[in-house]
Amino acid sequence: MKRRICVVTGSRAEYGLLRWLMDGIRESSDLELQVIATGMHLSPEFGLTFREIESDGFVIDEKVEMLLGSDTPVAIAKSMGLGLIGFADAYDRLRPDLLVVLGDRFEILSATSAALVARIAVAHLHGGETTEGAFDESIRHAITKMSHLHFVAAEEYRRRVIQLGEHPDTVHMVGGLGVDNIKRFSVPPRAEVEAALGFSLGQRNLLVTFHPETLGDQRPAEQLRELLAALQRLEDTHLVFTMPNADTDGRELFGLINEFANGRANTKAYTSLGQDRYLGCIPYMDGVVGNSSSGLTEVPSFGKGTINIGNRQQGRLKASSVIDCKPLRQDISAAIAKLYSAKFQASLQHVRNPYGDGGAVDRIVDVIRKCRLDTAPKKSFFDIDFRQGKS
Repeated sequence: MKRRICVVTGSRAEYGLLRWLMDGIRESSDLELQVIATGMHLSPEFGLTFREIESDGFVIDEKVEMLLGSDTPVAIAKSMGLGLIGFADAYDRLRPDLLVVLGDRFEILSATSAALVARIAVAHLHGGETTEGAFDESIRHAITKMSHLHFVAAEEYRRRVIQLGEHPDTVHMVGGLGVDNIKRFSVPPRAEVEAALGFSLGQRNLLVTFHPETLGDQRPAEQLRELLAALQRLEDTHLVFTMPNADTDGRELFGLINEFANGRANTKAYTSLGQDRYLGCIPYMDGVVGNSSSGLTEVPSFGKGTINIGNRQQGRLKASSVIDCKPLRQDISAAIAKLYSAKFQASLQHVRNPYGDGGAVDRIVDVIRKCRLDTAPKKSFFDIDFRQGKS
């Protein structure tokens, strides 16, 4: 009998990382793929991106509606509660043998919590990472403790998951899924990218993605205004914006970006580019600007620079192509000047992505095919002997 492997996805970025893993599960003779779409995928405001999943040939077995029409802390907490209810019903119908989740969003916390109570084994992707500027940091580690298999992107992250009490035999260092996507991606011609965007690129181009820093001392809108003030000075640069996720205070950022883009011939904003348009853009950009994890985990593989603003991604491994700066217009302007400097551009030829060289999908599928699931959700806390420096 095939193992039923249920993949949960709640956002465009997360699906972009899961896409080829879902394909690998579907193509395995030992596994049966189930898909649950939730969160932003089901929201008209965020582009109804579940359609991209279906256009890639996947069948969505369940849709769990959970987002409310507000992004206040109260609304986010209520959304998590709705998610628990929806996932409980979905699991009862699908009866998966293993749940596969990625990352650190509140939708995934609801999905994992419901699976724990339902005694469904959970495989967590990209655990052990740190993002100290967002409450996603705590969510990620909480999901780790409710999971039974762990697939991490780097050795440092493997050690951190073990430090959280997970047995080393359950923690697999496979590399970053984003690198796999890039290895499988064929870069389209510039004219094809421009046609897909409905926007002509210039001699200079920047891709901008800015999400709320949910644990910052400064309001996300204030940080974004500083970024927009710095970008406004770049009259000779074409700007492609992708909108923020459904995080606390994210909707206010939508309004500011649209206001900035309206009437500017060199600027266009997109609710969702989708994985193919997003990856297709990067080779024709001079760099990416903002605070998205993609700037750290994927963009270095293209040999492009990243301007990482603020503390949202603080703690993640970073390639030498990442320029950190404060969310202040003068600091952002200085980072942009560095990005375009001849010395920095020359250094990009030697960049190494700390998230590996690809192959994560095959490694994950191989483990999922062979691992024991009959002991879940029971597990013992793995203690590290700090006195001996051993585990």
